[in-house]
Amino acid sequence: MYNWNELKVWKKFIIDNIPYEVLTYAQKVMWRWWSIINIKIKNLLSGWTLSKTISDTDKFKPADISYNNYDYLYNDGDNYYFMNQSTYEQVALPKKVLWWAEMFLKDWDKVTLQEFNENPININLEPSCELEVIETPPWERWDTATWWKKPATMSTWLVIQVPLFINIWDKLRIDTRTKEYQSRA
Repeated sequence: MYNWNELKVWKKFIIDNIPYEVLTYAQKVMWRWWSIINIKIKNLLSGWTLSKTISDTDKFKPADISYNNYDYLYNDGDNYYFMNQSTYEQVALPKKVLWWAEMFLKDWDKVTLQEFNENPININLEPSCELEVIETPPWERWDTATWWKKPATMSTWLVIQVPLFINIWDKLRIDTRTKEYQSRA
């Protein structure tokens, strides 16, 4: 069981048989030996976040989350399909769970699936990915003196802001957490 002081950022625990992950943690001392803890947690099954206030007497059961390597195969509009790299077993995750990651997935990408009670619940992406520019407006030489940016549509239909010197068919490294341009690949 986790005590209040063990419940730090990225720890995973269970409330009402649902796994949660701590996103933020803040402790406030109210009285001599009494304090409250404000945490922001993410439901690992649905992806929703919520804020919760707990006391220093609460205890939480750790969530048994395992991680396995999978290859992303394809999506059919409703589900995303992955294949286990060691057993070749295929699993599907619903689109509502991966709404944030769909713009970074390409066929045969290597991903790590989170499993709770041996059922896949979510994926972990690499911190950055390589995508190809399929559409961006042209630029003029005089534009390089400023820090202006222009929109670029990537091969997965993700639209991001890029520097003016980026052209169509360039491969770019994109941060998967912030959806921002990092560099040319």
